[in-house]
Amino acid sequence: MDFATPPQHEAIRQAIARICEKFDDRYWLDRDTDGVFPQAFHQAMAADGWLGICIPEEYGGSGLGVSEAAIMMRAIAESGAGMSGASAVHINVFGLNPVLVFGTEEQKRRMLPPMVQGREKACFAVTEPNTGLNTTQLKTRAVRKGDHYVVDGQKVWISTAQVADKILLLARTTPLDQVKKPTQGLSLFYTNLDRKAVKIHEIAKMGRKCVDSNELFIEGFEIPVEDRIGEEGRGFEYILHGMNPERVLIAAEAVGLGHVAIARATAYAKERNVFNRPIGQNQSIQHPLAKCWMNLEAAWLMTMSAAWQYDNGLNCGAAANAAKYLAGEAGFDACQTAVMTHGGFGYAKEFHVERYLREVMIPRIAPISPQLCLCFIAERVLGLPKSY
Repeated sequence: MDFATPPQHEAIRQAIARICEKFDDRYWLDRDTDGVFPQAFHQAMAADGWLGICIPEEYGGSGLGVSEAAIMMRAIAESGAGMSGASAVHINVFGLNPVLVFGTEEQKRRMLPPMVQGREKACFAVTEPNTGLNTTQLKTRAVRKGDHYVVDGQKVWISTAQVADKILLLARTTPLDQVKKPTQGLSLFYTNLDRKAVKIHEIAKMGRKCVDSNELFIEGFEIPVEDRIGEEGRGFEYILHGMNPERVLIAAEAVGLGHVAIARATAYAKERNVFNRPIGQNQSIQHPLAKCWMNLEAAWLMTMSAAWQYDNGLNCGAAANAAKYLAGEAGFDACQTAVMTHGGFGYAKEFHVERYLREVMIPRIAPISPQLCLCFIAERVLGLPKSY
């Protein structure tokens, strides 16, 4: 068993770090203040070909795996860009996986290159206000009328909808009472985001201000049949293919954010003198930071294990959920510890750690709660009865 970092992974990390160096702390502090989408960062990633890291080369991508994508996403977050930077490109890595796996050749050639090249942005619309993670109970309806579908419904917590050109939408095409299983009758679409039929209301939130989150009100939204991905009624099955890699990437981002927080806290602890000695000399400062580092490293090993399993066609559900849970908790503890290490200055925006703490709540909560990660392990690994 070889734990050495492959040269390719180190090359990716260094390449991403070089891009991120152009976007310093001031850039991200400004984006956190003005809420403007980090377009310059997004385009810099596109210009160097990173937006299609997992897309095959024939569609303009790099044809690499989730392992390499995890390296990239950790490096972005760890640069100080945090979740603001990571979320700006996150959907490019996993979002269009259903198109890649289940789309027709015509759809792949039409839909994938514009995303890879940074000419189009997309949003991922699944969650609804009254269903949360209970996806089979979605109320948004898509009714076929000839050569198109008409969609009506509501979605919530939809990232980047303010700047998106496209929408990946899950809707029910067969009523719930007419299917044998709740997972049936849902269909997936990737289509132009028609802002006349989709009213987008931004949600004011705790952190990551520059990457918007929104509530969508959909009325009379017409989608051509050729924009349906795969067969009608099998959309739930299709989106499952993107869930495990998304958990892996979120875990990588949490680890990166945790590490930059600990790096800042460590530097501050070396420089800050109280009672004529650096505070980093005190074990009450040292031990929490050391514990955070160890937990982040353990979470990273789990993350890379899950990525390796996915890339090798193995069932990575347990590993992906474990990675997401461990990284979310470790990242949160690291960011909180960084704020506390700074004392009162940790509350000041100019030291940046308060932004990290606000942003780390995203990988802790989303795309699945830590409690549901625990439920997955309890049920699928330990064989305990389902609790909900």
